[in-house]
Amino acid sequence: MSALTTPFGFASTAGEVVSGIDLSGRRAVVTGASSGIGAETARALAATGAAVTLAVRDLVAGERVAKDITGSTGNQAVRATHLDLTDPASITAFTTAWQGPLHVLVNNAGIMACPEQFTEQGWEWQFATNHLGHFALATGLHSALVADGNARIVVVSSTGHQQSPVVWDDVNFAFRPYDPWLAYGQSKTANVLFAVEATRRWADDNITANALMPGAIYTNLQRHTGGRGSGRVPAELIKTVQQGAATSALLATSPLLEGIGGRYFVDCNETETVDRRSGTLHGVARYAVDPAGARRLWDLSQDLITGAA
Repeated sequence: MSALTTPFGFASTAGEVVSGIDLSGRRAVVTGASSGIGAETARALAATGAAVTLAVRDLVAGERVAKDITGSTGNQAVRATHLDLTDPASITAFTTAWQGPLHVLVNNAGIMACPEQFTEQGWEWQFATNHLGHFALATGLHSALVADGNARIVVVSSTGHQQSPVVWDDVNFAFRPYDPWLAYGQSKTANVLFAVEATRRWADDNITANALMPGAIYTNLQRHTGGRGSGRVPAELIKTVQQGAATSALLATSPLLEGIGGRYFVDCNETETVDRRSGTLHGVARYAVDPAGARRLWDLSQDLITGAA
């Protein structure tokens, strides 16, 4: 299977990759769209004519961004709705209230390298926010995705997944000392594994899912790291927010991705599989695209979510 390449790259913006694409009559949900690349991904989708729902924890900020997107695109079908990915009741309320088909689900919201914290269910905060909440959201919206007949799920992961596989016997750091970067890496590996298994499991429903590394962008994601992420990325590799949203927008809209799923993209192109840390922002760890691991994660996630219901 050859890697998928596109005409776009590192410097491409979300606006550029959606230019000429018409998604009028389609509906999209973008989580964490009250700022950063989520907001710019939502803006790009709105520019295609899609009806866009910003699923946000801070509803006031989300409504402000929705109004701004309407002003810049002229799309009146942009709205903000509350969603807390660490709260199973909030996710259930969101999915239960959704009516009709859903064409695009962008699992964008995330946290990075936060201090040790756990949900009421005892789930480690990054694993709960970055993976479990999105898992519950996607499975809760499954019937809406099926109804579209050709739906896509876009999962924002990170090169940080190379920091750690999913540690099956201790995903919640009950026994190992908590490390914010290992916890982040584990959650980002889970993002990729979810895309692999969702594509396999929902193939008959014509639902595809792909994961991506957006690049190094300075946003609110870095609030726990002094505003500069890991601090190890050279200045020339830092993207603007519009560039950072490009790969998400591409996976959500491009005809080149028709029927393509279970893959991992960087700079708008599929990247190589690696067996050790690449030392760059490219490469997907082999353990993150392992089909057996993807099935195991799905089963684990389902058990956790069901137990919390």
